[in-house]
Amino acid sequence: MYDVACAGAVYLDLTFAGLDRVPRPGEEHWAHELLLSPGGIANTAVGLSRLGLKTAIVSPLGRDMAGRYLRALLENEGISCEGSSVARSALTAVMPVDGDRAMVSFEPRDAALAEPLGRIQARAIVRLLDQITAVPAHTPTYAVTSHAQVHAAVHGRPPAALPRVHAVIANEQEAIALSGAADAHSAARELSQTVGTAVVTLGARGAVAASAGCFEQVSAPRVEVRDATGAGDLFAAAYVWADIRGLPLRQRLHMATLYAALSLRTLTAFAGAVRLAELEAYARESA
Repeated sequence: MYDVACAGAVYLDLTFAGLDRVPRPGEEHWAHELLLSPGGIANTAVGLSRLGLKTAIVSPLGRDMAGRYLRALLENEGISCEGSSVARSALTAVMPVDGDRAMVSFEPRDAALAEPLGRIQARAIVRLLDQITAVPAHTPTYAVTSHAQVHAAVHGRPPAALPRVHAVIANEQEAIALSGAADAHSAARELSQTVGTAVVTLGARGAVAASAGCFEQVSAPRVEVRDATGAGDLFAAAYVWADIRGLPLRQRLHMATLYAALSLRTLTAFAGAVRLAELEAYARESA
């Protein structure tokens, strides 16, 4: 029995660090460092594992060099790779610049296939929203989103499976697109009428959430941002961890926002995902 099973596309992120700006057409710039790390739903799985939860990732992994590298990294983190084997891996080139980043991704069709979860025993499931077609009746499912998925859908018309999920976690733009609301606060309240809990991340402004008539908002700690890639994935990991521990909504938001903020201090979410003892130490300091 796993504590959490994560399902969604897994990427190999290639981070080109130290650029002063993103190259224009016809230009070649030199990075100071090249870092290889897991991306996509794998960031959430890594965060969950480092927070002490027994974690499986149920996603296609490539038989190519990138896929073998990803599998080794994940298994070294104590994560069980339960997905199918496919020919090629999804990759993302990440270029952090001035506290933000530019990205270019490649996703083979079979690398993004939704894996069945019926054979996986887990206390909770984290899955991409567009892959949720059937939600196990007695397993809390956390729906996470991506900008591309949400804006490919009809604005203000959430997927049919949304009412059956335990919580949805989206950033501000995604939540507004899903709900058709005018702002993040309204989006959280609107989505909470459909789903158990609606969580909306606001970047440097923190996060808001609505659940059963309760509304909470927390601010984000101030940190020096080196790389924001994957911070939302780690927010989701810490939120799920805190929910499994039975923490109240405001405390869940606080721990998730803190965990995401701590990851911003270093390059790649893989390097920035701290372990439980460090998260708890920072939480005590910020109390």
